[in-house]
Amino acid sequence: MAQKRKCFPDGVSEAEKRYMAGIDTDNAAENDRETSVLHEDGAGLETRTEVDHSGHRHRLRQRFIDEKGFESFQDHELLELLLYYGRLRGDTNGTAHELINTFGSLLKVFEADPDQLRKVSGVGEETAVLISMVLPLTRAYNRMSMRDPKRISNRTDAQLFCKSLSQGARMESFYVICLDAGCRLLGSKKISEGSLSEVSAYPRKVVSAALDLNAHSVILSHNHPGGTASPSAEDISTTKQLQKLLGAMGILVLDHIIVAGGSTYSMAQNGDIVYGK
Repeated sequence: MAQKRKCFPDGVSEAEKRYMAGIDTDNAAENDRETSVLHEDGAGLETRTEVDHSGHRHRLRQRFIDEKGFESFQDHELLELLLYYGRLRGDTNGTAHELINTFGSLLKVFEADPDQLRKVSGVGEETAVLISMVLPLTRAYNRMSMRDPKRISNRTDAQLFCKSLSQGARMESFYVICLDAGCRLLGSKKISEGSLSEVSAYPRKVVSAALDLNAHSVILSHNHPGGTASPSAEDISTTKQLQKLLGAMGILVLDHIIVAGGSTYSMAQNGDIVYGK
């Protein structure tokens, strides 16, 4: 049986064609890939104690150095070690346990904002800020590790990059990821930030971001922090409007990827974005 010929829009580069052609290949295993470096929970401590826990602190720090990571650490131990740098002396074990119990998991502790953290007994402003910095620092590291000459040539690359943008975010955010004709990353820009249930994609800002970076194609992305990665009818409608608007300017919308926790949804893969005329 003859293979069905794909129809690509005019002006599409070979790199973009490879991305579009690759979306027909199911790669569900990628959703099982763990991209977050955070697998524990943490808390902070500001109160003073008369007991000198320097020996325990030294052993925990040395254990981290020797093992070059947290693989053998329990959640509360990871948090204890972090809290040492929010409180110079004393025992942080109790506060670590209390934070994890309050928020339900180490990840939820890292996702909490400073105001929420300060409500836990023994957590002061400096410790609350220290804890809340963990996920933003991780996102910054992930973005830096994927900078130029990073090429986003397939869905796996795109989904990993979109996860790095939204990792640990408490609010819905809409991003435009701009690529050149070789599918190399030119940059990404947050267009808007909304509530836990909705985010607005402003067409003028989307177009402006793409033009500012002289994008040949773009990947759109937003997150669903409070639900699943499946798109709403409005998500699909908005994407089609943006695809038409950008297409009129010669800019191709390669994909729209929705992130929810460790899961992603590719509109191109699922037929919500149709290439061609």
